[in-house]
Amino acid sequence: MAKQSIFGRIAQLTKANINALLDQAENPEKMLDQMVRDYKANITEAESAVAQTIGNLRMLEDDYNEDIKSSRDWGSKALAASRKADEYRGAGDTADAQKFDNLAKVALQRQISAENEARSAEPNIAAQNDVVDKLKTGLQQMHGKLDELASKRNELIARSKTAQAQTQVHDALKSIDIMDSTSEVSRFEEKIRREEAKVRGQNELAASSLDAQFNSLEDLGEQTEVEARLAALKSGGAPAQSAIDAPDTLDESEFDKL
Repeated sequence: MAKQSIFGRIAQLTKANINALLDQAENPEKMLDQMVRDYKANITEAESAVAQTIGNLRMLEDDYNEDIKSSRDWGSKALAASRKADEYRGAGDTADAQKFDNLAKVALQRQISAENEARSAEPNIAAQNDVVDKLKTGLQQMHGKLDELASKRNELIARSKTAQAQTQVHDALKSIDIMDSTSEVSRFEEKIRREEAKVRGQNELAASSLDAQFNSLEDLGEQTEVEARLAALKSGGAPAQSAIDAPDTLDESEFDKL
């Protein structure tokens, strides 16, 4: 029952839904490490039980071999007693002959008893050998499963760490995505764009004001020339010559009124 209990627990562990257990675990790596430790502990317990079973089998085999040896020894003693009885009978000593025949019978009885003991142990030994062979095979398979579990543990841990790293990289990239209108970079870029637009507006405004100043300078120059010519007329001098002839369409009726 003890051995069945041990192998039953190992079978349950082998058939356990690892993914479901990991989903419920706060720390999958610790969960996997604990599973490996539990499996190793169960294997150690199973090895102890198998070793005890093998030890019991070896004791049965030792008893069987002892019965076989005892049967042979008693057979040899029976033969020796029978020959001694024949010698005494040949010498006419019937009393000693009968004595040694009786010893031969006792030896034969013990030989038969030893043979019966050995014969009765044979089925049990055969059955125990079959059990031990199966237990050894089971242990080998368990060690193979342990290697698979350890390998699977390493694979899952590596995959978990890779997934975590990818998630961290994804989150980091997302946090600095310049296309994200809610990101600090995007807001800073928008602020710079507004400042650049303001500078362009100031430049346009400054350019417009400068043009107006030049236009006022041209108007001032024209008025100055008019004043100079008027002053020349008042002083009795010759009329100032214009660099540009007056247009033919000038209405002279206004001058006739003077």
